[in-house]
Amino acid sequence: MFTIDFTSSECGLCETICNEIRKEIFCGKLEPNERLPSKRALAEHLGVSVITVQNAYSELIAEGYIYSIEKKGFFVTDLADVAVVGRSKNEIQSEIQNATTEKNARQEKKADFVADFSSNSTNPKNFPFSLWAHLMRKVLTDENLKSRILERVNVSGVWELRLAISEHLRDFRNMNVSPNKIVIVSGTESACSMIVQLLGNEKIYAVENPGYHKVAKVFSLNGANVIPIKIDEFGVNPCELEKINAKVVHVSPSHHFPTGIIMPARRRFELLSWAEKNDAYIIEDEYDSEFRLNGKPLPSLLSSNNSRVIYMNTFSKTLTPSFRISYMILPDSLVEKFNEKLGFYSCSVSAFEQFALAKFIECGFYEKHIIRMKNYYRNLRNNFISALNSSSLKDIVVIHEENSGLHFLLRLKNDSSDEKNSADSIKRIHARLLKEKINIQLLSDFFYDDENDKNFYEKNFYKDSFVLNYSGIEREKIPEIVKKMENAFADVNSESESKKKEN
Repeated sequence: MFTIDFTSSECGLCETICNEIRKEIFCGKLEPNERLPSKRALAEHLGVSVITVQNAYSELIAEGYIYSIEKKGFFVTDLADVAVVGRSKNEIQSEIQNATTEKNARQEKKADFVADFSSNSTNPKNFPFSLWAHLMRKVLTDENLKSRILERVNVSGVWELRLAISEHLRDFRNMNVSPNKIVIVSGTESACSMIVQLLGNEKIYAVENPGYHKVAKVFSLNGANVIPIKIDEFGVNPCELEKINAKVVHVSPSHHFPTGIIMPARRRFELLSWAEKNDAYIIEDEYDSEFRLNGKPLPSLLSSNNSRVIYMNTFSKTLTPSFRISYMILPDSLVEKFNEKLGFYSCSVSAFEQFALAKFIECGFYEKHIIRMKNYYRNLRNNFISALNSSSLKDIVVIHEENSGLHFLLRLKNDSSDEKNSADSIKRIHARLLKEKINIQLLSDFFYDDENDKNFYEKNFYKDSFVLNYSGIEREKIPEIVKKMENAFADVNSESESKKKEN
C-alpha cells in the first residue's frame, strides 16, 4: 500500500491523494487493472477520513484514471490505448512532469530565501537530537515495550503518552484532564476530520475570519457546511454565531492567528454561554499557547467548561512542524460517543514515536525544552524588533501583538485616505520583498472573500499589515534581513513620491 507525505504538499488532502495516485499510475507502480486499497483501508493507512478517500476516488473515476466494480472494489484503468478526459497519455504525463518541475523549482526558490516569515519552521540547532536518539534507543531496548511497538494502536493512542500529557497539563496549565478523554492524532487536520465525523457534517461549522484556512478546507472536504465569521477586537462574536445557527465553532482564544488578538474573559464567558444555550460545541485550538512570552499561559476555555469544549493542541510548535503528533481532549459528553463511532480506527501516529514522546515528557525533558525555547524565542523576537526599531523602518511601520506566540504584525503607516493607493503600496512592497528574497505573507491573505466583511477590514489596521512568523529566522542574519526590508520599503516609497511629483 502506498504512503503519501501530506506535510510536503501545498494542496488539500483530497487533491494530494489524487495527484499521488496519478503519479503512481504513470510511473508504473500501479499497473493496469491492479486493485486499489479499499476506501476504509486507505483512509486508515493515511490517517484521513473515509470521505476524503471517497472524494479522491470519485474524482479519479470521473477523470478516467480508475474504475470501480460493484462489490469488488476500485481498479486502475489501462491507459495504453485510450485518451483520458480528452487528452492522450503522453499529454498527461507531460503535464505531471511539468507540475513536478514547478514544484521542485518552488522548493529550490524557498531554500534560497534569506528569511521565510510564512513558514512554521524552527532552527535545527534547537531540536534535542542526541536526547531524542537516547530516548528512542531506550524504547527499543525496553522489554515491556518491544511487543507493544508492533501492535495495533487504539484509536486514542498509547496510554503512556495520554497519561504523560494529562500530568503535564495538570502541572503546567492547571488543567485537570483524565487520560481517558485525550486522543492522539497526526496533526490538526486529522483532529478536524475526526471531529466532523463525530459530530456530523449536517451541522453548520463556523470559522474565524480572518483565520487559518486549512481548518475550513478540512471541514469542507469532510462534507461540512462551513461559514466564515468576522471577528471583532475581542474575537468571534456569539451574536454572529446565532445569526447563522452555527453548532460548531473553531477558535484560537489564547492567541488568534493571524491577528494576535487575545480573547478577554467576558467574551470567553459569552462564547461558553452561547454553546450551552444552543447545544453547540467550541473547538479550542491552542496551537502556540506555550509561547506566551510575558507571564503564564492564559486559562483555557476547557478549564471553565468541560462539557462544550473540544480542546486541541500540538507538539509542532514546541518541537518541530514535521513532528506530526497532536492531541485533542473530548468533553465528557462525547467520550463514549467517540469510542462507539470511531473506535474502529487505529491511531494514525506510530506507537514507537508515542512511547518516545511519553518518556520525553515523563522525565521532565519537555518542560525544560519549553523553558529553553521560550527564552530563545524571547531573545530572538527582542533582537529582531530592536533591529527594526533602530532602522529607517521605524518611521514607516508599526509593530502589533508582539508579546505572545511566534508571530507579530507589521503595519504599514499610511497617512493617505486613498484606500486604493494604500492597497497598491503594500502589494508593491510585498513584491519587492520577494525580490530581496524575503518571503512574507499579507494579512489580507487570511481573509475569506466576503463582501460583508469589507467594512470591518477597512476600518481596522489589518489591511496594511504583514504577518511575520519569526520562529525560523537565524539571529545572525537579522541585520541582513532588516537591511533588505529597508531596501524594499524605501524603493516603493521613492516610486510613490516620484508619482506624486509627476501628478
